Amino acid sequence: MISLVAQTHKTNGRVMVKRLCRTLSIGRSSYYRGRRGRTDPDLVLRDQIHRLSLSWPSYGYRPMARALQRMGYHVNHKRVLRLMREDNLLALRRKAFVSTTDSNHVRCVYPNLVPGLNVTGVNQLWVFDLTYIRLAREWVYLAVVLNALDSALAARPAQKGLVHHSDRGVQYASKAYVDTLKNAGIEISMSRRGNPYDNAKAERFIRTLKYEEVYLYEYESLEEARSRIGYFIDKLYNRKRLHSALDYTPPAEFEQMMARVKTVA
Repeated sequence: MISLVAQTHKTNGRVMVKRLCRTLSIGRSSYYRGRRGRTDPDLVLRDQIHRLSLSWPSYGYRPMARALQRMGYHVNHKRVLRLMREDNLLALRRKAFVSTTDSNHVRCVYPNLVPGLNVTGVNQLWVFDLTYIRLAREWVYLAVVLNALDSALAARPAQKGLVHHSDRGVQYASKAYVDTLKNAGIEISMSRRGNPYDNAKAERFIRTLKYEEVYLYEYESLEEARSRIGYFIDKLYNRKRLHSALDYTPPAEFEQMMARVKTVA
């Protein structure tokens, strides 16, 4: 049936095949191998990789291999790399960079405390960043900065020694923001001037959010953006997405493991 449709529309065959494969949730490579009558020993594995790639477009071959292993597949990262390369699943489209940092201000700038910080558990270091989200007719911030801080403090009360790290943007240096941090007993840390790596953890999250959620949709309103992004962060990023820095486990699962270890100790 698929072959008949594709052959009937020779002028736009590639487009039809792409649409059909997307509808059936299979890879184009699987479709062509089926037409040629070949038996591919990696067919099931390839299809599962394609399904995972639809959910997590920015997964590289290592997190992809871990995700497959967690699902019960006996596969190593070299095999996954080969299959992803053959099926063109490694490349990511880059988007134009929009700067959200205004560090040309006269407010107090704080030293970078992160290099000397030994993080051994949760709620020792909070990293902050912000980005713009494009709606159908306007730009909006991902979060109003002070409200985001208030929400974080409500969800996770600050404990002694907690460090808040951000870039030198005027948003984080404003009096209202700094006063909120000081009143909560939080130590303030800021990136060094011109160093793009100092706030890499927060920027990496922003990149993941953009590639796996924002770039895939066109939000018509602030309410739609808030709903979809909230779902991505709370239900997908925190509870399902694998993170290499956490030994390829989701953050919520890793935090539960840390809590069990602390209870046993």
